[in-house]
This record gives sequence, structure tokens and C-alpha cells, in this order.
Amino acid sequence: MSMTGITRRALLGAPTLLAMPAIAQGDDRPTLTIAVQKLSNSNTFEPPREQSNVGFRIHGLYAEQLVGTNWLGNAELVPGLATAWRRPDAATLELTLRQGVRFHDGREMTAEDVAFSFGERLFGTQGATGAGRSGVLAGTATKEPPAEVVAVSRRTYPGLERIEITGRNTLRFINRTPDVTLEGRLAQSVGAILSSQAFAAAPSWLEWGRAPVGTGPYRIADFRPDTFLVMEAHDSYWGGRPPARRLRFVEVPEVSGRVNGLFSGEYDFACDIPPDQISVVERNSRFEVLGSPINNIRKLAFDKTNPVLADARIRRAMTHAIDRRVLVETLWAGRTAIPRGMQLESYGAMYLQDWENPRFDPTEARRLLREANYQGQPITYRLLNNYYTNQVASGQIAVEMWRAVGLNVQIEMLENFSQVTARTPGRGIRDWSNTSIFGDPVAGILRSFGPRTEAERNGEWANEEFNRVTTALEAETDLERRREMFRRLLTIVEREDPGYIVLHQAAAFTAKRKDIQWRAANGWAMVFGPGNLRVGA
Repeated sequence: MSMTGITRRALLGAPTLLAMPAIAQGDDRPTLTIAVQKLSNSNTFEPPREQSNVGFRIHGLYAEQLVGTNWLGNAELVPGLATAWRRPDAATLELTLRQGVRFHDGREMTAEDVAFSFGERLFGTQGATGAGRSGVLAGTATKEPPAEVVAVSRRTYPGLERIEITGRNTLRFINRTPDVTLEGRLAQSVGAILSSQAFAAAPSWLEWGRAPVGTGPYRIADFRPDTFLVMEAHDSYWGGRPPARRLRFVEVPEVSGRVNGLFSGEYDFACDIPPDQISVVERNSRFEVLGSPINNIRKLAFDKTNPVLADARIRRAMTHAIDRRVLVETLWAGRTAIPRGMQLESYGAMYLQDWENPRFDPTEARRLLREANYQGQPITYRLLNNYYTNQVASGQIAVEMWRAVGLNVQIEMLENFSQVTARTPGRGIRDWSNTSIFGDPVAGILRSFGPRTEAERNGEWANEEFNRVTTALEAETDLERRREMFRRLLTIVEREDPGYIVLHQAAAFTAKRKDIQWRAANGWAMVFGPGNLRVGA
């Protein structure tokens, strides 16, 4: 019996949770306040429900995976809650768990928690294969995960067949098909290891989702949607004593509010700083701005069910009308890069060095529009108010570029992503981004496009050949064949049947007090763990 096929023993029932340890009086560690543009898109912190830039920023503070990522280095995979792993074959991964790891509820992590985290929590009682099972973990039968969680989980682990527990601290992941990226898949935030007993004790899935019990250096202590999130130090953290007593994230939508609050001393950090504000911050000798391009690519996504955009020639024309270099130089002061399509150099051997974006060619754009007999029909561009840094300015510039070739694109300002992606008349173009958690197309483009991905679930874009090649790529072990398949995927979605327009690599800039010693990550993650925070000399 198992949520994903556990073969050794049933999971335990849930005893009364241990009391939360109080932070000691007289604790001299700092309490830090961090101003962010947005706390959460879903108002929950269950990782598969919050697959977003804002979710990635805080996820690692409260939850960890079996395989970790060195965000302060080159984002390479490193031991996390597993100290070692090996490959008996291309479809199997054996892991040894780190001993002595304690959850925020005081319990020691075991293999059963891993099995739960990849079973009932992600897939519900139907399990990873969707075949269902008997013997539900005590207390969880009424907490089936939301459909969105199951969909994301199935997309993240499409080949997972079962987990075999082989000892208290050892287990085996077994896939139905070969998967050379399984280690990287385990490093994604969806694979967080959370407390099975805390889940069983939670009154509802929503209450669980707003305060999941993990193993990270900080625990979620208080959350007010759209207002603030408080995390407190987890002093039993296996990696050492957390350097902050408390972290307080405050939602401040406007850049000016974040910067002014930093100057006044209300905030210690201010996130999501656009390049034109870096000099404003650094004119004050007490502050500095850290950051760089990160493992995320900004894009504009098409809804090809839109009556106008159903013609691929019009979408192709739109790709040729965008001058990416102008966006990078005008809005980002040259502080970020233009990737070669939906890929990053971190893909290593899978990186296609000779691939190019559709060229900026207004003449070709006009030719395609004439060929498609485009008559100026309006195309709606659903836009949020700077959820992405420089989003509104970037959208306005793109609209002018389209207008210059004869395209009638009209901005519709909306309040949240639910409105943007809603299947209502007029949905045409929207802003999106694509994060690569590890160095492979599986971690990037295939998180958004292909079978069971967000683009397909939303009804925005699907392509039968793309789906077939995606399935083959995920099970292929030969490097050259995988490269050929990846090239074909890019040809389909960026040339023949465009699903998006690559804009530029995202860059994350954070302003902070100079007397706080802290390094910015090479990703969305904010790292406040041991070894990366000190206040004062």
C-alpha cells in the first residue's frame, strides 16, 4: 500500500503535535523587515500551489527538498535533506536521508514523511499514477489537494510510479520510464518534504496551505493575506542556528513605497528594484543594491484560441515586431541579457549555442500581416500593474512596436493573475516568465508548455507534435537525440506555431542597509540561513 506505491509498511497515525518552541527572551539576533511587491499569488505557501516568482523567493526559508540548490554559487545541485543518492538504472534513484532533521513541529523527519510528501500531499488518494489506493493516512481523507496542486504535481513528476522505503533513512524512487533529470526534478520546490503528522492534524487543506510545516531555518508564524508574513527562527534547524530571530515580509506594491520605507528605517530590505532606481538608492551612503540576471526568462504569451491570433502568421508577425535590445537598454540599463530562445547557458550540454530568437524585422512583420489579410482587428493585452519589474513600461513599449507595423494591440489593466488567465472573451496576450530550477529544458520550457502544463490547462496553447516530442524527450537518455528533440520543440513553439515571445532574462535587484552583510542569490530565492547574514561589523 502507498500513496505512490510504498512497499514496506503503512504510515503512522498522527499523535498530538509537540508545542512550538518559543524564542528565548534576550535573544540578540535581529528582526528584519523585507518589503516585497507581492507576498503570494494564491495566498497559500504550499509549493505546488504557489509556483511563482514570489513563491520561489521565500520557499527555501521554510521548506527544503531532498536535493538542494546552491543559490549562492552557480545554482548547482547539492545534498539537501538527502546526503547522497545513486542511480541503479535510468529509471531508479536511491537516496540516503539526512539523520537528525527536525520539522518545525519538533518531530524527526523519516522516510514516511518523504513518501507522504510525494504521495497524499501532492496527488491525493489517487496517488501519482491516478490508480487510487486503500489505506489513507489517518486524518487526511478530507484534505484532498486542490485540482491545481494535483495537475502541477503530475506535470512535475510525470513518470513517477512508486516509492519504496528500504529503511528508516533510505528509500528508492522508481519511474515508469527512464528519466535522466530525476535528481533535478526532486530539487524543485514541488518536492518539498513536509510533516505528514502536521498535515493530518490540520483542520483543512487551506489552513495547512497557509502554514505548511517544513524543515527550513524559519517557520511560518503569522500570515495576513496581501499584508504581511512573519517567520520565526527554527532553532533546531539541522544546518545550524538561524542568524535572524524573526523575518517580517511586508507587501508594498509601489516601488516608491519600498524605497522610501528603506530610507526611513521602516524596512531593512526592499525587493524588486528597477534599474532606474539603483542610483537613487546608492546616492545614500547607508544603502546598496545587490542583484544580477537570474534563472528566469521574461516572455509574452499568446492565446492561440483568440480569433485573431489563431492565425500563426499574425503571431509570427508580432514576434518580428519586438526589438528586445531596446527593451534591455531602455528599461534595464543593459543590466540583463537576451537569451537564445527559451534556454539558459546553465543547460550545459543541452544548450543550443546556435539557436536564435526570431529576428527584429518590421518589414517581415508587415509582409506576414498582409499575407494573413489582417484588417486591424483589436488584440487584447492583459496587463498587471508591475507584478514583474518594469512590466507596465515594457508593455507600453511593446504596444508601440506592434503599432508601428500595423497591429492594433489594446492594453487591459487587471488586478490579479486569475483575471488575466480567465477564459473570457478577448484573452489574447499576457506577460509571463519561465524559471529553470536546474540545467535542462525539462526544468524550463517544459514546466509551462506541453502535456498537462499551465498553457495547456488554461487553454492558451497546445500542439500535438510538441506534446509527442516532449514525452519522448523526457524518457530519452541519449544526449544527441535529446538535443535534436529540444531543437524541434523550440522550432515549433518559437517559429512555426508561436506560443510566446522571449523578451529578456529576468534580473532581481534588492536594496538593503549596508551594515547588513548578506549576499544575493543567483535566483529568486532570498537566503537568510546560517552563513549568509550578519548585522554590524
